[in-house]
Amino acid sequence: MRILVTGGAGFIGSALVRHLIRHSGHEVLTLDALTYAATLTALAPVADDPRYRFVQADVCDAAAVGRAIRGFRPDVITHLAAESHVDRSIDAPAAFIDTNVVGTFTMLNAAHAYWQGLPPVERARFRFHHISTDEVFGSLGDTGAFTESTPYDPRSPYSASKAASDHLVSAWGHSYGLPVILTNCSNNYGPYHFPEKMIPLMIVKALGGERLPVYGRGENVRDWLYVEDHVRALQAVFERGAPGRRYNIGGNAERRNIDVVRALCALLDRLHPRPDGRSYAGQIDFVADRPGHDLRYAIDATRIREELGWAPQESFETGLEKTVRWYLANADWWRPILAERAADQRRGLAQSPNGFFNASR
Repeated sequence: MRILVTGGAGFIGSALVRHLIRHSGHEVLTLDALTYAATLTALAPVADDPRYRFVQADVCDAAAVGRAIRGFRPDVITHLAAESHVDRSIDAPAAFIDTNVVGTFTMLNAAHAYWQGLPPVERARFRFHHISTDEVFGSLGDTGAFTESTPYDPRSPYSASKAASDHLVSAWGHSYGLPVILTNCSNNYGPYHFPEKMIPLMIVKALGGERLPVYGRGENVRDWLYVEDHVRALQAVFERGAPGRRYNIGGNAERRNIDVVRALCALLDRLHPRPDGRSYAGQIDFVADRPGHDLRYAIDATRIREELGWAPQESFETGLEKTVRWYLANADWWRPILAERAADQRRGLAQSPNGFFNASR
């Protein structure tokens, strides 16, 4: 099949593109605006493959999106392009409304126009797959898990914008018959994760001898999903999932933030000891909590397991060690990103409320 991946130079998008090129016979077109968190270097391992193509375009640009779709003639559109930094959304929500809401609307309009013009066999095969987050469901207490029927209760501008995009996708399915599928995932981690999210942030700050900022007392709980497991799930969904269906994707790996940071420190102590022999855990620094910080997320992934046969292959421990080893071996990927951010700060460009990095999600 021909798969169009929006946001394909981002963290999850690039992992999906690499996976599809390496492990399937599909052709892939990546469409990405190359904003701050996108890196073409994450696509370098497959850039020379004849089944891979790249187009730089904004999902809000209807003309560019239409040209890309008509030129590539996809069987599947997997819509991953999104602004996803919670702290940034609190400080400057406009970009989140533009990309996540208006961008999704633009993609849906273009996909619908394209789908209507397809021959019957291709129309029956086409899917619009929207990738979303568990944050749209709000915050859980000490027990329970999000299911596909959990009511929406977004708490941040980011999660509200993703909830709006989810509703648009559902509406285009119900109102226009567009064959849509929607997935909501838990926190991803793994190689090529942009170093403003919690796990890569802690790794690079630890290696740099910096303090490791943890919001509040670090008691907020997240369900962690290794990115390679996630992209296997995405492929299963757009290949075998039913139109109009929603699937939750989780790693079955709930951890408190402080426990994640301590586990990272223990791995670094073993794999890359500090010169002074002390533990990286001594660098942990509890900082003021962020506004409206959701207490706990947890995913019930029963539906995708029972209907599509997917389950995570990595435990949190094996996935975390693979991630730490990758960052230790690939400083040539993340150090230039840190240098560029430092240059932006020196030039006085706007940074996130937490000094560019996000120590929560």
